[in-house]
Amino acid sequence: MSVLIPATLAQALSALDDAPSSMVLAGGTDAMVEINGGHRRPDSVIAVGRLAELRTWTHDVISATLRIGAAVTYAELEADQFRRWVPALSQAARTVGSPQIRHAATLGGNVATCSPAGDGLPALSALDAIVHLVSITGQRSVPFAEFMVGPKRTSLRPGELIEAITVPVFAGWQGYAKVGVRNAMVISNAGACLAVDDEGGVRLALGSVGPTIIRCSQAEAFAATVVDHGQRAVSEADAVEFGRVAASEARPIDDHRSTADYRRHAIAVLSRRLLRRAFPNG
Repeated sequence: MSVLIPATLAQALSALDDAPSSMVLAGGTDAMVEINGGHRRPDSVIAVGRLAELRTWTHDVISATLRIGAAVTYAELEADQFRRWVPALSQAARTVGSPQIRHAATLGGNVATCSPAGDGLPALSALDAIVHLVSITGQRSVPFAEFMVGPKRTSLRPGELIEAITVPVFAGWQGYAKVGVRNAMVISNAGACLAVDDEGGVRLALGSVGPTIIRCSQAEAFAATVVDHGQRAVSEADAVEFGRVAASEARPIDDHRSTADYRRHAIAVLSRRLLRRAFPNG
C-alpha cells in the first residue's frame, strides 16, 4: 500500500480528494485491529495524526465551549484542565485500553470508527457534541446524534475528514462508568455517561447496548420530574426507577462478550449509581 504523510491539512485534503477511498489514519489503534484481523486491506493510507491543525484545542470562555482537534489523544484528555471542563469525557478517556494505547488513540479517530463500544462516544452524546468535518470544497458541522448512523457507519462524505469536535462546558456533575470482563484494558460490555446541566436537566447516553450510542430520552424526562437540583437530591426509589427506564431504552444483543439480559441489568445498575453520584442527597 502507499502511505502519504502530509505536512499540512491542505495537503491531506488534496490527497483525499484525489483518492477518496484512502484510509485516513490518526493513531491507528482501531485500524491495526481491522488490518491484522484481515477485515480491511487499504490500497492507500493518509496519515494525519501529526498535523498541527488537528493537534490543538481551544477553550472559549465566552461561548462556554471546548473545541478539541481530531488528533488530540486520549492521554491528553486525561489532563487536569480537561477534567475540569469535561469531566465525563476525561473519565472515559482513562478507561481506554492501556497507557500505550491512550498515547496513540485519538478522539477523532474513535469518532470516525464509530464503534458502539467506543468509550468516549457516550460522553460526546450526553454532552451534545458537534463534529466538524472538512474537505477540499468546504466545511460542515454535524451534531453527534446525526453523525453516527449505524455500527461503525457515519455520515462522512467522500473526501471529508474530521477536523475537530466541540462540546459545551457547564458546571453540573458528570460521570462515566462501564462494565467488562475484567477491570482494565477491556472492551465495554455496557457503558453509561450521565451529565447534569443545571439549566438543561439530566442527560444520559449508553454505549455497547445498541447499534449506535443511545440517548435515553425517557429516562431523562423521568429524571426531570424527580431530582432536586438545588438540594442535589433524589430518592433511592426514584434512582432505581431511573435505572429501570434507562435499561428499557437499551437495545442490546447476545454476543461472545455478554448476553442481552446482562447488558440490560448492567445499564440499570450503572444508570442508578450515576444518578445517585450526581444527586447524593435524599
